[in-house]
Amino acid sequence: MSALFTMRSVRTTPEGFLWEPGERWVRGRKGEVTVVDSHHPVLVWEPDRPVPLYAFPREEVREDLLRPAKNPRAGKHSGSQIFYDLEIDGELFENAAWTYPAEDLAGHIAFEWAERSGRGLDRWYEEEEEIFIHPKDPHHRVDALVSSRHVQIEIGGTLVADTRRPVLLFETGLPVRYYIPREDVRLDLFGPTDHSTGCPYKGTAEYWSWRGDAEVPANIVWSYSEPLPAVAAITGRLAFYNEAVDIAVDGERVERPVTPFTATLSPRAAS
Repeated sequence: MSALFTMRSVRTTPEGFLWEPGERWVRGRKGEVTVVDSHHPVLVWEPDRPVPLYAFPREEVREDLLRPAKNPRAGKHSGSQIFYDLEIDGELFENAAWTYPAEDLAGHIAFEWAERSGRGLDRWYEEEEEIFIHPKDPHHRVDALVSSRHVQIEIGGTLVADTRRPVLLFETGLPVRYYIPREDVRLDLFGPTDHSTGCPYKGTAEYWSWRGDAEVPANIVWSYSEPLPAVAAITGRLAFYNEAVDIAVDGERVERPVTPFTATLSPRAAS
């Protein structure tokens, strides 16, 4: 094994954390105030979280803006040792930062991302590119491939999509998602909602809910009108939760997967 590969490999602490040194220049801001400016970030995977967060050397953090937390969030972030409130211009933002109870991560401070948790820093940058929701996992891959497979989707026995020109999106840890041209979807059977989500790999999605009689989860269909450049092929196309609809590919039924989204997709009757 080369020394370079060893240097960049993921490491494990006795406490169960995974961590990896980063090489990107990372900045985190609250409003117009730069709280983090780091050339030595560390990616940390907590035992109970599927996505990483950044932790930073104390010397690359504005510690003068941190205060011992008035109301520490017990049980959060896998047994964190110390929580901090962030104070800017007299305004206090509770539990915005913390340390990890691991010797390997001593001397580092991690921060909440406001887009993900509703608290913490609200603007993040890697080099000059703004990033969203959480850091991108360097071991997570997303590929959007144009295909000619025959994809059919049914809800409660009703054919709602039928195409031979899907884009298949392959994403680490998730089932294949089938992005279908709008003209190949019975969009008249769905109504737009005000729900939206953000993804650091794809962008911001808008949603539609089923209008029919079958009981299906709300926001069953989504689309990225302006996806990130890496997945531009899915622009404007529609995708369905495989976990809650019936999908056939080239005439073969696709088994409904169990994913981290399954528990959130509680069926409800259409109004």
